[in-house]
Amino acid sequence: MGPVRDWAQIRAAAVLYEDDAALVLNKPAGLSVMGERHDTDLVRLAEEAGEKLYPAHRIDKVTSGALLLAKDLALHGDLTRQFNRRTVDKVYLAITATTGLPGRGTIELPLSVGRKNRVRVAGNRAAIAFDPDRSCWSIPPGEQFQEVRTYPSTTTFLAVSGDPGHTLLAVSPLTGRRHQIRVHLAWIGHPIEGDPLFDKAAAGRTLLHSWRLGFDAAWAGGRRIRVEAPPGPDFWAALPGGAVPLPGWEATAAVSSAGH
Repeated sequence: MGPVRDWAQIRAAAVLYEDDAALVLNKPAGLSVMGERHDTDLVRLAEEAGEKLYPAHRIDKVTSGALLLAKDLALHGDLTRQFNRRTVDKVYLAITATTGLPGRGTIELPLSVGRKNRVRVAGNRAAIAFDPDRSCWSIPPGEQFQEVRTYPSTTTFLAVSGDPGHTLLAVSPLTGRRHQIRVHLAWIGHPIEGDPLFDKAAAGRTLLHSWRLGFDAAWAGGRRIRVEAPPGPDFWAALPGGAVPLPGWEATAAVSSAGH
């Protein structure tokens, strides 16, 4: 009965939106979405409790926040295609233990897979160039790796607030590659605080949170559904003053829709 009890508790605490076709949960950090070999994952917990769910996308185990799941397999394909076509508005919150980022920025760094299946930028760190006029980081085509498969990747961000030791960002992974936000920020010198990919001594949770999702409900006449996942106290604990006011949907619209 353990999994049934655990799923009921998670579900009751995490539901952000639900109708007959879709479910959006505020996933806690530390729980995989699916496919975890040696640990429990969310989809398995639900199935063992008698509920079949189909993730429309994934967020990392270390990441908290909004996760869209289909309750009907017949509707799952449409939702995943919206992510593939980049018509979903996705905005994350990230806290870095650094300062000095511009108010807005774009990271256009191709990704590849290196040793031990680790995602990395497809080029040398020294080749990354910053254009202050565009607030954009990129690698010249001639400096990109040619001997491995590369994946064009774009991340945009808005600096929400900061203090002498941190910056809070609203971030959108326009291309949605694996670990994209985490790798992009780390490679421009602003890793997410608590990220074990780049800090082996990291303790506590990784400060990356899936904050806002906007998607179309084909089962409801194509109505646009917007869902916001409030960050928990464990996310805000790193900031000396705790939670800060967050911008409205309009302020982050350009961040999440720049690639549409």
